[in-house]
Amino acid sequence: MLPLRQIKPKTARTKRFLDNKGPQINENVRTTLFLKYTTCSDILSLVLTDLHALKRPLAIKFTKKNHIHPFEDPSSLEFFSEKNDASLMVYASHSKKRPHCLTFARFFDFKVMDMLELLVDSETMRTLAQFKNAKATVGLKPLLSFSGSAFESPTANAYTLAKSLFLDMFKGSEVKEVDVEGLQYMIHFSVDEAENEQAKPVIHLQTYLLRTKKSGFNLPKVELEEMGPRIDFRVGRIKEADADMWKESMRKPKGQEAKTKKSIETDVIGDKVGRIHLGKQDLGQLQTRKMKGLKRSRDVMGAEDVVGGAEEEADDLVEEATKRVRVEA
Repeated sequence: MLPLRQIKPKTARTKRFLDNKGPQINENVRTTLFLKYTTCSDILSLVLTDLHALKRPLAIKFTKKNHIHPFEDPSSLEFFSEKNDASLMVYASHSKKRPHCLTFARFFDFKVMDMLELLVDSETMRTLAQFKNAKATVGLKPLLSFSGSAFESPTANAYTLAKSLFLDMFKGSEVKEVDVEGLQYMIHFSVDEAENEQAKPVIHLQTYLLRTKKSGFNLPKVELEEMGPRIDFRVGRIKEADADMWKESMRKPKGQEAKTKKSIETDVIGDKVGRIHLGKQDLGQLQTRKMKGLKRSRDVMGAEDVVGGAEEEADDLVEEATKRVRVEA
């Protein structure tokens, strides 16, 4: 990876601009940029419009076509990313070899970190306009749902990369609390089970409205109504992130590191567990409470008392026999 060019500010205004553009303790919300290739099908134009509608207002859509090949020379994409301060990009292109292709790219420090190609199935695709119902309000956070063993694979593959890209794209801003009234729709991603090693499973994207109805109890009854769009993706080429760039992107700033406490840790379930270290105790000098019930009775005797009593009884018998002999004499 080539070293980044360092720009030295000459004025205070330039310094403020570079500080705002540089790394932050709390990063800005991820903005997605939508671009088109010189040849873009009508299906891809509809898909870009629907994805832009779901992503608003954190989205920028360009209508002018661009002659860019992301997997061959991503420098133009990096230029667009830096100019528009966008960390995610969706690039639409159509060709005979790769029909209805969407390229999802993720940037770090305005450099391409990883990319994924998803080919849209034109026969099963349904747009937002084809579902005649109400739509979710712009700017609300959606519920994200993933189903399929491929998304939870322990080894990195195209499906784990797709899950990571979809999460970064649709999760929106980081918030601590969410109003229940603001949960109006859900985006569900599912992947089929692999029948053989050669055929790759299809990724299904479906969007549902959340309808709450009276149930007669304290909790309302929740129903799902499909809102659109409905898109099926076939996995194409991927570009995995460089190990050094990925390590640098995952590094946490010093201000956000949680302070560790001695002898306190969290287990797998999430419970806080503490360890207490005690010194060596001398139980010989332990003062106990004196009670009559704890005293030893005459009926209960220990082993030493039994031996001592037998010896005293033998001495008494010898002494009594000696007295008898003296009396007879």
